[in-house]
Amino acid sequence: MENMKSTIECSEELPLSSSYEMAMEALSSLITSQKRGGRSSVSGKYGKLDRMSMYLKVISAVQPLTWLTWQILGLEEKIAGLKIIHVAGTKGKGSTCTFCEAILRECGFRTGLFISPHLIDVRERLRIDGLDISEEKFLMHFWDCWNRLKEKVTNDLPMPPLFQFLSVLAFKIFTCEEVDVAIIEVGLGGKRDSTNVIKEPVVCGITSLGMDHTETLGDTLGKIASHKAGIFKPQIPAFTVPQLSEAMDVLQQRAHELEVPLEVAAPLDHKNLKGLKLSLSGDHQLTRKMICSRHSFRGLSTARLSGRAQTVYDTPLKSYNLSEATENSFGDLIFYLDGAHSPESMDVCARWFSNAVKERRNSPSSSFVKVGNMVNGYIHHKKEDTEESNKISKQVLVFPLLLSRKVLLVYMRPDKALMHSGTHFSKALFVPSISTYNKVTSGDSIVPLDLPARDLSWQFNLQRIWEKIIHNKGKLLHGFAF
Repeated sequence: MENMKSTIECSEELPLSSSYEMAMEALSSLITSQKRGGRSSVSGKYGKLDRMSMYLKVISAVQPLTWLTWQILGLEEKIAGLKIIHVAGTKGKGSTCTFCEAILRECGFRTGLFISPHLIDVRERLRIDGLDISEEKFLMHFWDCWNRLKEKVTNDLPMPPLFQFLSVLAFKIFTCEEVDVAIIEVGLGGKRDSTNVIKEPVVCGITSLGMDHTETLGDTLGKIASHKAGIFKPQIPAFTVPQLSEAMDVLQQRAHELEVPLEVAAPLDHKNLKGLKLSLSGDHQLTRKMICSRHSFRGLSTARLSGRAQTVYDTPLKSYNLSEATENSFGDLIFYLDGAHSPESMDVCARWFSNAVKERRNSPSSSFVKVGNMVNGYIHHKKEDTEESNKISKQVLVFPLLLSRKVLLVYMRPDKALMHSGTHFSKALFVPSISTYNKVTSGDSIVPLDLPARDLSWQFNLQRIWEKIIHNKGKLLHGFAF
């Protein structure tokens, strides 16, 4: 207890930014694998979900001559009283959760939202009433949670790894902040995910399923669907979207076993929107919205999720989100940002970018650069008060490249999809990723500039393949084994 008090007092004496960086250092110490979905090296005799339950609940045990009761966080009963929407899936679960939260908030509910990953600051994962939790509240709940866990760790029950700790923290924040409803996104899979300690959600959702994280979830769509269906709870209603039969059969079988009323929601029709502008771009969002919009369209125009089909207008001095920008604030670049990283999502991203470029071309105010980073496309215009025909427009595709040969199959897809719609890139940049999965950072964290030299042979290899493709000198992926 003294350790907890001293740590909190120490953090309170520091400037907020310094205290926050201390929290980021503490979180970084919980990273146990070098990539998301990688095998954790957490020791102890308990499995992931057993550990999660023990962190949350009051534990009683018989000791010689006494009955011992102790607790770490004592949240089990509070969580049981929390109304929770639990969402799993391969693609679209983050945007589905975001739309659900926005709709419920617009209807007057106090909401909590837990999603992952974050782009810049870990607080993006934890929202109260549509806003990232404040630094002050984050630090208050973080250090309380951290020190309670630190006091009780043993060889059998060590500190939780990063995502598990954040899941525990989310439950603590949402119960302490007394939200009316919490929307919880599964981290990976479903059946064995840390969030699956939820015993009685009000409803479950399964978004589009596809081949991703196969090393952890299995190498068939059926195996992956089995993991996702692991969040189903007896007799608790569930919704899903149209799936391939291999996945749908598994979902329906599991629903039958648990007497779950499973409903397949039909895609949302543009006509039903009655001119409403959706805040998250792309036709693929219509499939995701159909889970959360059955009874209300409120909130669809206010939901926000950074880095998912997001358009950012960049000027020499400032960047604007689409919702904040005005025609007078537009600069030389437009960034089209998306985190697509599978063949299916790349096709969706390509269609979204192609439509965005067409809309921009057809807009009478179209007068400058477009960028898409597959995320980044890039278009440059002459800044002259001349006729439209004098403008120079280029689109450049930028990939932050991961070190995996399998990724080549994914990366070669967008240009094919875009060519069908008449959208072409004049250049593609394959760049090494400078991010590492060994430190949690915030928006104020200092990024080192003296980065070590990188082996770029893989990037140059893809450059040569791309050049062959766009000049029709070779067939896609010809001669490459995966």
